[in-house]
Amino acid sequence: MTNGTSPDLLNEWDRNHQIHPWAAMDAWQESDYHPIESAEGIYLWDADGKRYIDGPGGMWCVNIGYGRKDMAAAIAEQVIRLPYTSPWTTTTDPSTILAKKIADLAPGDLNNVFFTTGGSTAVDTALRTMHFMNNALGRPDKKIVIAREKGYHGSTYLASTVTGKERDKSRFDVEKRLVRFLPDVNPYKRPDGMSVEDWCDAKVADLEDMIAEVGPDKIGAFIAEPILCSGGVIIPPEGYHKRTLEICRKHDILYISDEVVTAFGRLGHWFASEDVFGIVPDIITCAKGLTSGYLPLGACIISDSVMERMTGPDENVLFSNGYTYSAHPVCCVAALKNIEIMEEERILEHTRAITPHFQSRLHALEKFPIVGDLRGMGLLGCIEGRPDTPGTSLAAERKLGALLDEACDKRGLLVRPLINMAVFSPPLIITEAQVDEMFVLLEDALEEVTAQMASD
Repeated sequence: MTNGTSPDLLNEWDRNHQIHPWAAMDAWQESDYHPIESAEGIYLWDADGKRYIDGPGGMWCVNIGYGRKDMAAAIAEQVIRLPYTSPWTTTTDPSTILAKKIADLAPGDLNNVFFTTGGSTAVDTALRTMHFMNNALGRPDKKIVIAREKGYHGSTYLASTVTGKERDKSRFDVEKRLVRFLPDVNPYKRPDGMSVEDWCDAKVADLEDMIAEVGPDKIGAFIAEPILCSGGVIIPPEGYHKRTLEICRKHDILYISDEVVTAFGRLGHWFASEDVFGIVPDIITCAKGLTSGYLPLGACIISDSVMERMTGPDENVLFSNGYTYSAHPVCCVAALKNIEIMEEERILEHTRAITPHFQSRLHALEKFPIVGDLRGMGLLGCIEGRPDTPGTSLAAERKLGALLDEACDKRGLLVRPLINMAVFSPPLIITEAQVDEMFVLLEDALEEVTAQMASD
């Protein structure tokens, strides 16, 4: 599709005309991005033919791997049959069948599916659902959302409002009146001498204290990722999710489980909320692995009980939330084919089977002195670097992360750098041999960075 345009000219056009997500505004026309040209399985190839292991699985999403001809065929067939129809006045077989399939896979009474364009719009829909419900119940002041530091929920206005990436500089506005943040739940950050059990008690108390401070009559929802992925694969202490859900139930606060990353196989289950953490939330948001990144699609899954409470006494009140591309038939076909592939190839079972080896190779990296913490679950992992600098600065942490990213990149391994962390979530089809290949490259990169840091 380049029509013979030279790589250098394409790079120039990219720098001069395309704004990438999270672009550094002091150098937005100076950054060069990987010119990826093809992909197969867990691998990517750039314009020079260099091969990379895709450690992040795209953006936490390419669960079934790249280059699936069966997926391409299903998408092409639907494009020819019916590429689009308005979700305002029509429905399609793909969206109807997918809604039923998701309802069957979701826990409890989460039987109602609103299709969105991705994770951010799924979160916005969840929050607007809470607003709608409380207005219908005559509780217009019960709108505040409790969220968590390090949590990431998206880039749209409401989703960014409840995102707690406090170390990211931004000049975007958010609706501060509608959110309160709880402190970091990362057990790695607990005080010296504190047990994980006591840390869990303290984190649960943070929620109770916030509710008491703000007032339960003003709090509409608590939004929580089962694992805070973009925060650095932070896994809250055992029992935290169940206890916080019980508190929300006690105060009639909706529990929104943001499973944009964890749903559709990342932890070896369709959804992590119940199967991994033992909770049935009021709303689940999902995207990413829903189509394995082949096409954009998200979903907000709402419980029967919430839907019933949204039906107020007023007639002709519309749930006026929607997008031109809601329930897009081609995207829904991609999701259905994705689920079919995962079922037929037993990808969930494969993920559960390979997880112990993946996590064992991850935790073997503790031998490196620059590694402060290693954490993960399922096919999620994070290396948190520890610069050996008294009173470590943000600049020193960023330098460590950049060095590790560079060292991995030149060895043919992509990771996702997050300040002093490298996170990864490879395609779920990764084999044991490929896991070993990935961690050999990581170990080699860590050896280089350890030597660099020691010489500085």
